[in-house]
Amino acid sequence: AQARVRYGYRKLPALLNREGWKVGKHLVERIYREEGLTLRQRRKRHRRAAEHGRERFHPTAPNQIWSMDFVADQLADGRRFRSLTVLDIYTRECLAIRVARRPGSQEVIDTLADVMLVRGIPEYLRSDNGPEMTTKIVRGWLAGVGAKTLYIEPGSPQENGYREYERSTLLLNVARCTVLTRTLG
Repeated sequence: AQARVRYGYRKLPALLNREGWKVGKHLVERIYREEGLTLRQRRKRHRRAAEHGRERFHPTAPNQIWSMDFVADQLADGRRFRSLTVLDIYTRECLAIRVARRPGSQEVIDTLADVMLVRGIPEYLRSDNGPEMTTKIVRGWLAGVGAKTLYIEPGSPQENGYREYERSTLLLNVARCTVLTRTLG
């Protein structure tokens, strides 16, 4: 263990068995732990699409920050669909809901373009780090339009899973009403 520090208790039994020692992995693991030979685990690094160290920006007027996210649900026959929802954070107004079976980055761009034609271009667009929101196509288009991106801070108390769940439940109810109205009406 001293000669091969990074091997750990999983590789050592193989080396010992090659040299003629008949030991099992559980014995080596126990001795390894008792002698204090275990190494500290490295923390996994997470890739992030944007800076996370700055303070949370609060809007003071309409069209400063829009928030967009996907909400998933399924139909009675089991087919799944996702709804892209775009909200103005200051006014708490739902600007758009786009429902699709498998939405991608092009649907995100189309929806945002439609809303921006009516409402203007926001200063910031806040979203999570989902693949549809962080693709080069979407980020490049937003940069070309002049909107900056803000991404949700992982582990932030203001944006924890419970609040996301509340928001997604509210938006799902709105989306269901919209879909039913269009279907039935």
